[in-house]
Amino acid sequence: MVLNAALLDLPALPALEQEWQHRVRTDPQLLFDIHHAVGGPFHVVYPEQFARNLRSFQKTLAGHGVRGQVYYGKKANKAGCWLPTIADLDGAVDVASEPELVHALAHGIRGRDIGVTGAAKTDALLRLAARHDCVVAIDALDELARVAEIARTAGPVRILLRRLPPNAPHSRFGLSATDLETAITLCAQWRPQLELIGFSFHLDGYAVAPRAELAYDLIQLCAKTKAQGLPITALSIGGGFACRYVGDDDWQAFLAHRRDDWFHAGKRFEKFYPYAQEPTGADMLDAILTMGFDGRTLASHLRDNDIQLFIEPGRALLIDAGFTVFPVLGFKQNADYGITTVHGLSMSVSEQWKGSEFLLDPILVPRRTDPAAQPIASCVGGASCMEYDVLTWRKVPLPQRPAHGDLLLYPNTAGYQMDKNESEFHQLPLPPKVVVTHQEGRFLWRLDR
Repeated sequence: MVLNAALLDLPALPALEQEWQHRVRTDPQLLFDIHHAVGGPFHVVYPEQFARNLRSFQKTLAGHGVRGQVYYGKKANKAGCWLPTIADLDGAVDVASEPELVHALAHGIRGRDIGVTGAAKTDALLRLAARHDCVVAIDALDELARVAEIARTAGPVRILLRRLPPNAPHSRFGLSATDLETAITLCAQWRPQLELIGFSFHLDGYAVAPRAELAYDLIQLCAKTKAQGLPITALSIGGGFACRYVGDDDWQAFLAHRRDDWFHAGKRFEKFYPYAQEPTGADMLDAILTMGFDGRTLASHLRDNDIQLFIEPGRALLIDAGFTVFPVLGFKQNADYGITTVHGLSMSVSEQWKGSEFLLDPILVPRRTDPAAQPIASCVGGASCMEYDVLTWRKVPLPQRPAHGDLLLYPNTAGYQMDKNESEFHQLPLPPKVVVTHQEGRFLWRLDR
């Protein structure tokens, strides 16, 4: 999809859009009413889509006859609205801090359905996890010793030992092969305060084969460890389930023809998130479970060894479940393209603060549509006094010139984009999260709690 030469042959990267989002953004008043109430930028979130995504992972596990649990990677979005949905669907939550754990408990998640991961954990977090029967992923030998000591008074702790991936020896997460062997020996000595229920790992990237191969290797370790009398029942393969944001043709055209002059000030980026990829979400889980080893699928090896599979998706549970809206403050023409300035900061689109760009086309929601309007090209800047406060460096095609009072919608931002790097710079409040629900033929909204 390419516009004419007057717009420098700029490519478009329109987001794939769910029906709920289209209906909300095309409602003649809803977004403007929300803006009137909150007075600035805001995030819109839709728990029903989150529920669909969660059910798709659960159905895939069930379809393979594999017992397991889907842990929502809570760091991907701080909203509370996802948590009652998880509780209702017998899901679980992955946390890495005391506030995250308390937040999950306060919204109805049982302690036994909470996993505690991350780097070295505070004693307070470990004690809270022990008191509530959470599963704790142990990352180092000294952490193992600390949790064993805490368990003497706080009660027995269920643990997973996190494996350092062999193909990522420089990662700061996980136990080396030598430390893993030592940890297993210590777990046997420190029973009953420590209950080793299995192993875990997390891999960067979105490839199927490395996850399936390491899972298969750890199934063998599970069987060996279980034979030593330890109560091994589970294996966690972490998160990193791929997501799709745009169509293949649009994405391939962008990659094949990308030029520096598509970006404001000739901005260059070393890498982008892979916005079009396969398989994604629950289909990626299906591909992992169907990989063959010794003539059988990974799923059959899990079943035969009576091992539950834990997964920790974050972005993949949030895909298509939210978007972000910035009020337009003004527009000015700059040579052959324009600069749109919005009320808000680029810290609210987190990809910009990871040395990359959130590439989906923002969608202009004009207060008034101009029937004689001509398309224009524009980058998008934030309201701060910093030159690098840019939400969209790419010169994107817009159907008409933005004007004060219009809204600019960034699609599909629920996964990591909304609040990973938000800041109250200039004393601007963080954009609130607005929960929309569909009832009796119309959308209702409320602020997230």
